[in-house]
Amino acid sequence: MSFDIGNPSIGLVFWTLIAFLLLLLLLRKFAWKPIMEAIGEREKSIEDALTSAEKAKAEMARLTNENEQLLKAARAERDVILKEAKALKDQIVADAKNLAQAEGAKLIEQARKEIDDQKKRALADVKNQVSSLSLEIARKVLQKEFEDERKQEALVTDLLKDVKLN
Repeated sequence: MSFDIGNPSIGLVFWTLIAFLLLLLLLRKFAWKPIMEAIGEREKSIEDALTSAEKAKAEMARLTNENEQLLKAARAERDVILKEAKALKDQIVADAKNLAQAEGAKLIEQARKEIDDQKKRALADVKNQVSSLSLEIARKVLQKEFEDERKQEALVTDLLKDVKLN
């Protein structure tokens, strides 16, 4: 029996076909199911991995968005705190300035009153000294005038004339 590739014998084709079908049945019975199950499991694990990756991607996007929102809120809160701190600082400075001005005005008013009081006391002192000196001068002048008796009589006569006229 010779084998010619271009012209196979019918027996060879028949037995080859039988062997192939037998191999196919054996593979289907014993190997096809486990292979298909392995392929199905692999396919399922790939789908699960893709689903998990999508979920992780969505979770990452959500967390990124949430972090951005938190950062925006933190920045806004920081800006509000800084604004309040600046307003408080400005208020403290303004209050301190107003207090200093009020204290300054109060001190100036006290100094003015004290100066006025000292001025009044000094004027009263000067008036007292002037009146004392005037009285002393008048006493000395009168004493000098009344040393001479003629002058005393002339003064009394003049005074009497004035009294008669009034």
